[in-house]
Amino acid sequence: MTMLILAAAVFLGIHFFISGTRLRDTLTGAIGEGPYLGLFSLTSLASLVWLAMSYNAAYASAENSLVYDLGPGARHATIPIVALAFLLGMQGNFTKNPTRVRMGETAATAATHGVVRITRHPFLWGVAIWSAFHLAANGDRASTIFFGTFFVLALFGTVSIDAKRKRKLGAGWDAFAAKTSNLPFAAIVSGRNRFDFGETFGWRFFAALAIFLTFLLAHAWLFSASPFPNGWVPF
Repeated sequence: MTMLILAAAVFLGIHFFISGTRLRDTLTGAIGEGPYLGLFSLTSLASLVWLAMSYNAAYASAENSLVYDLGPGARHATIPIVALAFLLGMQGNFTKNPTRVRMGETAATAATHGVVRITRHPFLWGVAIWSAFHLAANGDRASTIFFGTFFVLALFGTVSIDAKRKRKLGAGWDAFAAKTSNLPFAAIVSGRNRFDFGETFGWRFFAALAIFLTFLLAHAWLFSASPFPNGWVPF
């Protein structure tokens, strides 16, 4: 369990104390944007692998114990809620968005499209929803640390990216932020944007749905755990 806590701390640390701070600005100024992104990506991937391996070891260890049990209702709700997470997050990966890596410079002229109308951080909100409902369905210590790490990173990551883009882009970012929102649907509710059915349920929606179904059906094979409440394994 100690190794899992350490891995989670390192994974969060490199994002909170490097990626979203002025230290990043200093590093990119010293070595350039490309080399920085390459080094940060490798470091992030290595820490993610360490985190996953530590979780697997901690989950199977005698130290792992139940912290809470929200009952079968939480487990029954996980599949439809995680489906929403995939539909939001995966569509975000298929949509041009100034909050994504190397797309910030487009902020001043960016047209909000599809899920970006809902939130300017669709991928991170997808991760937040995904991790939140894995937390609800799994109440053991190891899962609480593992999925809690992603939940914290996703929520605070939205704020960190906004601050980073604001520092770098200034008025260009302000123009984009004025017609979008961090909190899902806030810009639509406030009248600063509108929901477009055709954009939201276009090819990106069906691509995201296909990815979700693939992970759902292969979950037991990939992660040695059935996502279905009755433990069904499709193959």
